[in-house]
Amino acid sequence: MNVLIVYAHPEPQSFNGALKDLAVSELTKLGHQVEVSDLYAMNFKAVADGGDFQQRQDEHFLKYAVEQKHAVKTESFSRDIEDEQEKLVWADFVIFQFPIWWYSMPAILKGWFDRVYASGFIYTRENRYDSGGLKGRKAMLSVTTGTPKGAYMPNGMDGDIHEKILYHINHGMLYFSGMQPVEPFISWTPSHDEDERKMYLEAYKQRLHTLVEQPIISYHPKDHYDENHQLKKEYQ
Repeated sequence: MNVLIVYAHPEPQSFNGALKDLAVSELTKLGHQVEVSDLYAMNFKAVADGGDFQQRQDEHFLKYAVEQKHAVKTESFSRDIEDEQEKLVWADFVIFQFPIWWYSMPAILKGWFDRVYASGFIYTRENRYDSGGLKGRKAMLSVTTGTPKGAYMPNGMDGDIHEKILYHINHGMLYFSGMQPVEPFISWTPSHDEDERKMYLEAYKQRLHTLVEQPIISYHPKDHYDENHQLKKEYQ
């Protein structure tokens, strides 16, 4: 299958870099086609602005989502956005590799979502979540933390990592786009222990060998909600 790795870490020799390199190596050995978007190496522009469009529908007032729709119709995005959108269309599976910074993702990756996940390309008013523009693809988060696992448990100091930290990404970005998110791969405080780093690399290798079989995170489809975006009683 075609695998896109969107990688966001400024240091190539970091543990995030090691996980990315391992994914490229193992997936290639397994016969998959692999592309990498190394956002820092690409100096990917994180700020969404009027420069994202080769031609504007309105040169005097920027409504970003409106200009995105126009760019989809006229194929007039800036080249860097077009390149990333083409990779997403090509991909069957997308891996997002990044560290948890300030309870979320690095700004450069958030900017990638802001700019690449365009209105009219990823979603419309009618087509989102289970009918989003990337329907038929799967995605996985591979993340590292600077805080130990206990802090990210339901009663932990930093909150449940699945419900408080990763939900807005898995549900609000991946599932919203139509992709099916699978269970994330989490490396807890890998900078603290060399033996644990080796353990995580071996565990990640095994995960890469079973990507297709990984369980999907189940979310409600759109038709389970009413006109007020509330879950219908029969599905509560």
